[in-house]
Amino acid sequence: MKKSTLEFLRGLSANNDRNWFDAHRSEYENARADFLSFLTGVLQGLSAKDPELAGLDPKACLFRINRDVRFSANKAPYKNNVGAFLCKGGKKSNLAGYYLHLEPGAAFMGGGLWMPEAPALAKVRQEIDYCLDEFKGVLRGKGFRETYGTLEEGHRLTRLPKGYESGNPAEEYIRLKSFTAVRPISDVELTSKDAIRLTVKGLT
Repeated sequence: MKKSTLEFLRGLSANNDRNWFDAHRSEYENARADFLSFLTGVLQGLSAKDPELAGLDPKACLFRINRDVRFSANKAPYKNNVGAFLCKGGKKSNLAGYYLHLEPGAAFMGGGLWMPEAPALAKVRQEIDYCLDEFKGVLRGKGFRETYGTLEEGHRLTRLPKGYESGNPAEEYIRLKSFTAVRPISDVELTSKDAIRLTVKGLT
C-alpha cells in the first residue's frame, strides 16, 4: 500500500471538513484506488482458502468514507479511516467474514460475526453450547493465540438469554453479542512490499 494513502488519511483527520476534502478530492480518489487494489490482492489470497470469496468485487466490500451524522453529536462529515468487510455478499452480508480497518497508527484486521440479528445469534450460542470443547480448542490453538490472543470482549448480556441457566460451562461465551477477534497492523506492515501476504496470513 502506498504511503500517500496514509498521508491522505492523516490530512483528513486534521482537516475533517468538506472544503478541505473537495480541495483534495484527487488525493482521495488515489487513496481509494490504492485500497481497492490492496483489497483485490487480499481477496485473491483469501480465496485460495475460502472459495466463497472467489470473484467477490472489492467495491462491494468497501465502506463509504462519509459518516452518517443524523443521530450523532459528532458532525464531522468524514471518517478518519477506510474499512472493508470481506464476506460472501460483501459489506451488507449478515454472515461472518473478515474485516480490514485502515487508519494511520490505528489500523487493524480481524474477523468474525459482529452484532448479528437475534436468529443468527441464537444459532451461534446454541452451537457453542453444544460444541464447547471444540470451540475452546479453536481459541486455545497456537495459531489463534499468537495472532489474536483471544476474542474481543465487546458488548455482553448482564443476564443469560432465555433457555440457559447460570453455571452453564459456556456461560462466558453465551453472554456475548458479537464473536470477533482482531489484531493491530502497523503502518510499516501496511506500506511494506509484503503487505498483502502478511494480511492474508494474519486473517487465515
